[in-house]
Amino acid sequence: MTLPGKYFNACKQAEQAIRQWLVLLLLALMSVAANAQSDAASNSRNLVDTLSTAVGDAATVITALLEEPKPRNYTQPREPCTDFDASRQPYFGDLHVHTKYSLDANTQSTLTTPDQAYRFAKGERLGIQPWRDGEPLRSLQLDRPLDFAMISDHAELFGETYICNNPGADGYKSWQCKIYRHLPRVAFYLFNANAALRQSHLGFCGDDGIKCKEAASLPWQEMQRAADDHNDATASCEFTALIGYEWTGVTEGAGNLHRNVVFRNHIVPDLPISWIEGSALHLWQSLDEQCNESGSGCEALTIPHNSNISSGAMFDLSSDGKQPMTPEQYSLRKKYEPIVEMFQHKGASECYYAPGIVKDELCAFEFLNNNSFFGNAMPAPGDGYLRDVLKDGLLAERDSGINPFEYGFIGSSDTHLGAPGAVSERIYHGHGGAGAPASKKVPPGLPDLLKYNPGGLAVVWAEENSRDALFEGMQRRETYATSGPRIITRFFGGWDYPQTMCDSRVFAQRGYQSGVPMGGILPEHQAKEGDAIAPVFAVSAMQDAGTANTPGTPLQKVQIIKGWIDEQGEKHEQVYDIAGDSTDAASVDINTCETTGPGHANLCTVWSDPDFDASQPAYYYSRVVENPTCRWSQRMCVDRKVDCSDKSTITKGMEGCCAPEHRPVIRERAWSSPIWYKPQT
Repeated sequence: MTLPGKYFNACKQAEQAIRQWLVLLLLALMSVAANAQSDAASNSRNLVDTLSTAVGDAATVITALLEEPKPRNYTQPREPCTDFDASRQPYFGDLHVHTKYSLDANTQSTLTTPDQAYRFAKGERLGIQPWRDGEPLRSLQLDRPLDFAMISDHAELFGETYICNNPGADGYKSWQCKIYRHLPRVAFYLFNANAALRQSHLGFCGDDGIKCKEAASLPWQEMQRAADDHNDATASCEFTALIGYEWTGVTEGAGNLHRNVVFRNHIVPDLPISWIEGSALHLWQSLDEQCNESGSGCEALTIPHNSNISSGAMFDLSSDGKQPMTPEQYSLRKKYEPIVEMFQHKGASECYYAPGIVKDELCAFEFLNNNSFFGNAMPAPGDGYLRDVLKDGLLAERDSGINPFEYGFIGSSDTHLGAPGAVSERIYHGHGGAGAPASKKVPPGLPDLLKYNPGGLAVVWAEENSRDALFEGMQRRETYATSGPRIITRFFGGWDYPQTMCDSRVFAQRGYQSGVPMGGILPEHQAKEGDAIAPVFAVSAMQDAGTANTPGTPLQKVQIIKGWIDEQGEKHEQVYDIAGDSTDAASVDINTCETTGPGHANLCTVWSDPDFDASQPAYYYSRVVENPTCRWSQRMCVDRKVDCSDKSTITKGMEGCCAPEHRPVIRERAWSSPIWYKPQT
């Protein structure tokens, strides 16, 4: 009899675990005999631990063998993926990408089509602005292709952008379109201000904006075709192209409310639901009507981003930006928003930072010095930083029974060059959008505003690289964010993980069987005699393997961040160093960008909360931190041989190298989605 692949592989793993057990038993007995006089007690303890791990591995594999395989749930025709792993694999991608159909990108001379953007994500070279006689003066190419990507052009101005760029379109000769073509930076503000603040189409769009709505269907259809063309539906499953767009809301004070809308498959609304039609509540209600509850097979989720420049409006418990929020509406937000963008081109949204006030110095990482799109106000603790938002969710759940902010984390780039995954600190041309434009010539110095960065990546743990598997991974929040590097990390929470779990050959299987992965909610504690009273977390991390030309950076440490509320409703947080080096033993020479000092290729540990209080709701997430390296701006300063003590070396455009706000050194990182603890009632 020939066993199916799943069972054959499980049997082989069980056989290997049992063989390991027997070999370890023999070696341990020999060791005990050889050291009977000196270290018998210590060896006996090690023997018990080793045997416990080996037996546990064998039991885990056998349990998995006996489980019924889950059917693959495909919602559109495709071949099953050959590379399927029930224990899941990490897939790296970018869910925030703008092409020529986003007005803010196009008015900065981005000509990249959705087709070209997907080709870039798969490894092809991409020409970018500025252009001379139809030829690009710069180009980009990834050193490693992505596993998935999604074009997320701004839905509000699809029609206007299309009409003003196509001579045969009705409205092409309007005065607004003439401004668009001849004064693109003026058009950037005029068109965006009208759509964002007035929630209206421009005059040349006709009554109720009908002309622009009709024209919007053309870019939307092209985005769908490009995604379907590049989505690998063969058994190879090498690349997944998701269909989506950006819903671009903003408050009257220029606070950001933007969300990316992601669809599970090829079934999508005829036109994107935009901010012009209504508030965030309207978006979710419309997705219910046209998609998730329509019976059509359409399914969507939304991803808030850049809450760091939302002036606190993104997660205001009293309002969704235009309408009052009620507890009944919390469930709709929770239904559609399982994940949030932790990091991107316009900064980190993890935590508030103020020198000398905030204890966690790592919160200074890519911290923006403004709290809205166009305002100069300095950020404040309540401006949308996710650590506080998660605690607000705990408070909301205590009062209403629903946590509207039970978020997992991702990163992405927010590139406005149509260059998904172009997040390297070594080669950075800016990303456009709100950054420095390069529409007419290559900037003579730094290619972007000093405060911006190359952006990050979204990572999804999934059984395979398919639309359905990735979408389900996002729904269950088994995701994490990186600031760019392809760090691989896992985070599990339970009540009885053994201290030897990191020695296990089936780390992930044991993580799933005895607890929950990142994004999960700890199961109720069915205490047995001898059990720990605090939750136990298992964290593993591997440094970015890099490539021959761009080697990865060793890891410095792994931390767990805990947030909780007490009986009085006061909010608290604590950062724990749990693996690696808590000291700054490694360093980087900012004059050469050469790195020195110790680091770790792998880190793994099992940790239990020493301050656990069973009456207090809490969340936990892990943060994996690399050794220090040069930031993109410092790399360019070194390349241009800028010496801040010698003014003659500070050429045009390189003044930022010596600016007080310049941050020459960074510690790249990865943030896992949280795991929540809820007191038993």
